[in-house]
Amino acid sequence: MKTKAAVLEAFKTPIVMREFETLSLAEGEVLLKILAAGVCGSDVHIQKGEDPRTPIPIILGHEGVGRIAALGGPKKDVSGRDLKEGDLVVFERGIMCGRCRSCVILKRPALCASRRTYGISVSSKDPPHLRGCYAEHIHLMASAHLIRIDAAVDPAVLVPATCSGATAANAFEQSGTKPGDAVVIVGPGPLGLFLIAMAKQAGAGPISVMGMAADRARLDLCRLFGADHTMVVDGTSIEDREAEVRKLTSGLGGDVVFECTGARRAAEDALHFAAPGGTVLIPGIATPVGQASVSFYEHLARWNVRLQGVWVSDTSHLRRAALLVSSGGFPFEKIVTHRFPLAQANEALVAVEKREAMKAVLIP
Repeated sequence: MKTKAAVLEAFKTPIVMREFETLSLAEGEVLLKILAAGVCGSDVHIQKGEDPRTPIPIILGHEGVGRIAALGGPKKDVSGRDLKEGDLVVFERGIMCGRCRSCVILKRPALCASRRTYGISVSSKDPPHLRGCYAEHIHLMASAHLIRIDAAVDPAVLVPATCSGATAANAFEQSGTKPGDAVVIVGPGPLGLFLIAMAKQAGAGPISVMGMAADRARLDLCRLFGADHTMVVDGTSIEDREAEVRKLTSGLGGDVVFECTGARRAAEDALHFAAPGGTVLIPGIATPVGQASVSFYEHLARWNVRLQGVWVSDTSHLRRAALLVSSGGFPFEKIVTHRFPLAQANEALVAVEKREAMKAVLIP
């Protein structure tokens, strides 16, 4: 059986459509028919050659939702449920070794030194080729962790859970957010929206979100998700923004601050918004952005603030995000603003780069 895929064959060039033969499955492998593939902001950086992990050629796309087209023998999902052809599933995008210190001792597989990622660091050059989600099918390794989705949910709406949602769940878990904690979120994109929902579920508040004037529609959506305050930061100084956060938090600052933009300057600014004893988490940075300035005495030592990096996620975080979307308790359907056929992958990347799309999804 032949299947189509959108392939990046050289950095800084358009993606091209190619056709591959689907190969027979080894024991435990899965052939997934992709129903929806997310176009992540990191895909824009990858196309430009800004991610050092990425080989060429490659089928992009690390965010995918699909139905099982074929199984290489009996297989269960991570909850022990039997899988069969036609089941709707999401899968862990990371490929970990399962043997190293991070996987076995720390029990934090996201930190696996050998970790690779479908659609980011696995080339399409070698068989079975289909290792990314910008395709009609993806050929998953036997080690892939799958989660069966039994709820009636639009696959496109589920897509953000596979990356932004899972990373948000990792950040939220590490934050230790408690009921009543003041939460500050810098960046009103999908990552920030998932964090609003999780903070709301946990009884945190007030929840404040910062964005640019161009993000007004996103900030309005943040309110629908449960944000108590939103602020437009264009033309304001860091002193202005810090004063506004203090005003909204009884003069203290955020118990938990999430920096979700991935911008170096925003990561520096986030330290200004933390309360004494607070935590600042950086889940937004996924590609190199250079060095940042930190005032160790004023921002960390004097106020005992914890600065915590967050790197991607593991299967438990994916499961939490997928269940959150499937619950129907938040308007996640509003995140997906653009849908494109697979052949328009380049147009989808442009829409993401120009910030025209909150979330763009390819429908093969």
